[in-house]
Amino acid sequence: MNREIVTRFLKYVSFDTQSSEAVEGRCPSTDKQLRLAEYLVEELCGIGMEDVAMDGHGYVYATLPASCGMENVPVVGFIAHMDTSPDCSGAGVSPRIIENYDGGDIVLNEAEGIVTRVEMFPELSAHKGEDLIVTDGHTLLGADDKAGIAEIVTAMTYLMEHPEVKHGTVRVCFNPDEEIGCGAHLFDVERFGCQWAYTMDGSEVGELEYENFNAASACIVVNGVSVHPGYAKGKMRNAALLATEFAQQMPENEVPERTAGYEGFFHLYQMQGGVEQATLTYIIRDHNTQMFQMRKRLILDMCERMNQKYGQGTFQPEVKDTYYNMYTQLADKPHITDIARRAIEEACGFSRVVPIRGGTDGAQLSFKGLPCPNIFAGGLNFHGRHEFLPVQSMEKAMMTVVNICRIVAEEYTA
Repeated sequence: MNREIVTRFLKYVSFDTQSSEAVEGRCPSTDKQLRLAEYLVEELCGIGMEDVAMDGHGYVYATLPASCGMENVPVVGFIAHMDTSPDCSGAGVSPRIIENYDGGDIVLNEAEGIVTRVEMFPELSAHKGEDLIVTDGHTLLGADDKAGIAEIVTAMTYLMEHPEVKHGTVRVCFNPDEEIGCGAHLFDVERFGCQWAYTMDGSEVGELEYENFNAASACIVVNGVSVHPGYAKGKMRNAALLATEFAQQMPENEVPERTAGYEGFFHLYQMQGGVEQATLTYIIRDHNTQMFQMRKRLILDMCERMNQKYGQGTFQPEVKDTYYNMYTQLADKPHITDIARRAIEEACGFSRVVPIRGGTDGAQLSFKGLPCPNIFAGGLNFHGRHEFLPVQSMEKAMMTVVNICRIVAEEYTA
């Protein structure tokens, strides 16, 4: 077991860095993310990185200078995010390591009966015999994406300690607010100064991702008419019931729990209100651009039909694009993904290209002029108390970073 990378990861998860969707117009969304950012600045300086700096929004940048004679090799970057999901507490994380995992159910908290069961999480079976980092059942772990940070930092120390591994200039950045979709908004691509980069923010070992969903949000305000229920006949229009009617008319099989792979969906993730007014909030996802446009149009058309039935202004939709499929920006740059695939295969013995059923900072960065596919970080069951991280996967991700740096130097000096 690589004690250095494990110690580093366990230190990072001691910081509560949960981002918040409730805060608008501010980055980072929570001040507590800055505590980890400040620590990373100290750590990066301490291991000998150069140009280490944190900007006013908590983005941490640093440089590993090129090996002697490698100054003309393309500058490549590695990115990971510091925040953890708002879906589950990240405060007071109490991790433990299960060495040589036996393949059975994992009791996280015996007193409270919190158990990670193989029946529910069959991905555990693939990691029998490995060393798993788990929670105590009260919080998420934070492998998303503190594993990515640990892998990148440890890879940088490896390259400094192994000068025989030649590499060009390497840039790293650790950013806030990825979990609320804002991680790339204030990312300074020009300052980063890379020809291309990789986010270390994927899941299962060996995976490479360069296709992701096109994404939009839809907020539908339903306006009702409130009247005393004793005198409501022919007058009341119950917004909560109208909202329910709308939700029931949406395609019932095009939801996250009934789709996989490239299949898109509508996800009603919030519904609230009463008689006077109600709100439905959807996220819309599809890999296919045409289908993505059709999904947005379906929402608008349904609102129009409901308005024809109940009166104009009853349903007021607002649909906003969030991010797009990075494949459109990477399709004509195969060398970026080819290098990553080769690096993964050398580290893992195999590679697997999978579509992202979500998005990463890399998707937005790719549209800002920084091509940026996503590489596995090794954790599984993100955003909840059953999250776990195989140490061996983290070690392979770290070596993937090292391999990319070496392969780029080899390819461009051959």
